[in-house]
Amino acid sequence: MDARVCRVLPDVPAIDRAFDYLVLAEMRDQVHIGTIVRVPLHGRRVRGWVVGLDVEPATTRDRTLPLHSVVSAGPPADVVDLTEWAAWRWAGPRAAFLRAASPPNNLRTTGAPEVHAAIFPPRPAPMTVPMLLPEGVHRVVRWPPARERSELVCALAAPEGSTIVIAASAAESRALASDLEAEGRHVVMLRGDQSAADRTAAWNDARHGACIVVGGRIAIFAPVPDLHAVVVLDDLDEALEEERTPSWHAFDLAVERTRRGGARLDVVSPAPGAQAVAVADVIAGPEPRIEHDGWARLEVVDLRSEPPGSTFMSTGLANALHRALADGGRALCVLNRRGRARLLACQKCGELARCERCDAAVQEVAGGLECPRCGDQAKGFCTHCGAASLRPRKLGVVRVREHLAALVPRANVVAVETGSAPLPAFDVAIGTEAVLHRAPDDPQRPIRLVAFIDLDQELLAPRFRAEEQALWLLVRASRRVGGRSDGGVVLVQTRMPAHPVVVAASDGDPVALLETDLARRRALHYPPFGGMAELSGDATAVDAACAELQRHLTTVTVLGPTNGRALLRAPTVDELCDALATADLGPARAQGRLRVDVDPRRV
Repeated sequence: MDARVCRVLPDVPAIDRAFDYLVLAEMRDQVHIGTIVRVPLHGRRVRGWVVGLDVEPATTRDRTLPLHSVVSAGPPADVVDLTEWAAWRWAGPRAAFLRAASPPNNLRTTGAPEVHAAIFPPRPAPMTVPMLLPEGVHRVVRWPPARERSELVCALAAPEGSTIVIAASAAESRALASDLEAEGRHVVMLRGDQSAADRTAAWNDARHGACIVVGGRIAIFAPVPDLHAVVVLDDLDEALEEERTPSWHAFDLAVERTRRGGARLDVVSPAPGAQAVAVADVIAGPEPRIEHDGWARLEVVDLRSEPPGSTFMSTGLANALHRALADGGRALCVLNRRGRARLLACQKCGELARCERCDAAVQEVAGGLECPRCGDQAKGFCTHCGAASLRPRKLGVVRVREHLAALVPRANVVAVETGSAPLPAFDVAIGTEAVLHRAPDDPQRPIRLVAFIDLDQELLAPRFRAEEQALWLLVRASRRVGGRSDGGVVLVQTRMPAHPVVVAASDGDPVALLETDLARRRALHYPPFGGMAELSGDATAVDAACAELQRHLTTVTVLGPTNGRALLRAPTVDELCDALATADLGPARAQGRLRVDVDPRRV
């Protein structure tokens, strides 16, 4: 019998192509698509994944080298195929995705895992959600931030086969796993923060099917053989996106995996993103009263009414701090300052200086004012009242801490710096948005107030996702203080109290904002109605990559490069990914560091 020929992708960072190898007779029963093997390559023996079987070798069989050994079981064939799509979708090396889809430790490959079976009675949902839907349907379920959703997730789990539940929060993953196990379901916890041994055991357990895999973004690669449903919680949570290159997102992978396997996809979120809504076949939500009460009570301080020189320390903020502390609670204050355009305000009317074309906040540059979003030169006077007296508004966290300490002189006010060190005991904590998840829970002293010192920095950020990201900050704040009946308050200071984001959070109804955002993106061909990618890194490498794209590709518009950054635009995501796959960026990478971020979150 002729030896089989397999195709192996080496786990070598500098090599992103597969090679052909012979499968010896003694390894024949151990080698499958996805099996991790060791192969000879340029005088070394390296690990790799079998990505093809019974292929026609690129050279004659007598010149094809044999596999050296079989190392471990690897991802199943459908997940291996998914990694090929992911490498195309995010313009990255396929090995990075295969690594995420594989067990950290080695597993024996003898024999296929036994596939289990179980059927559970459907559980009624705690809201009016059409449950009897065919497989392959994409559904978005709005669920208010301060209401528990464990019962809803249990109802969305498929009664047979396997379900993958993706939750960014480790604490929520553990709580969901406990509730699902209480119903008799077999639960597998699969998260990137587990030890290698625990993650390997969970990966191996998931191969038997008839389970519910609960975990973070890597759970979407779970090797279940009988996937019937995927539930994604909080699609806008940035923890679902890989920070390293390639910066893949679990939601997009969930869409593709369910499409390929004919499984159902449910997205559960207080404020689902435009991309989730755009692909949804069904959009559902609770009764208006339940949704309204599940958002925190919002207090709005109009900074235009504050006296000059108040430096954000408004009377409303001072009163809210005193109420929260008198009630035996604590307060969190949020001020994002890094990476934001410098805002300017009119000294006469208090309105912010904004671009007449795209409504973003303008910033000071050499020679005048400029819009960082569309690049237009802005007028040096207020477009609201015509006054020429514009002043910059920018305060740092440390300086704001001093002002807050003066407002509540008997309170322990701390500034939260970057890092992961435990926070000291505090009455009031001021920091960037990271303070919303870094501040520990204390049942004896709950968080009674979350105050956004200057929400305008988020509302007017020169990013096309600014509105949904600003609303998501208010979602996270609502979860810290609870619903309207729990006694907590979210306070926002703004010069735009009628902004759609503020109105949506105040009313507890994000529908109008979502519809407006979708219409704007469709008109401007922003994702998901167009393709976008950011190139960044060493200036010489970015320049060379842009030159390559401009020379050979006609469907992609290249904006830049400027200071080591460039933006790519295409009519569709598919056209953008095809263009990046076609372009030869190897010479550009040889000149320095080059990062390709498809569908960037902060542009």
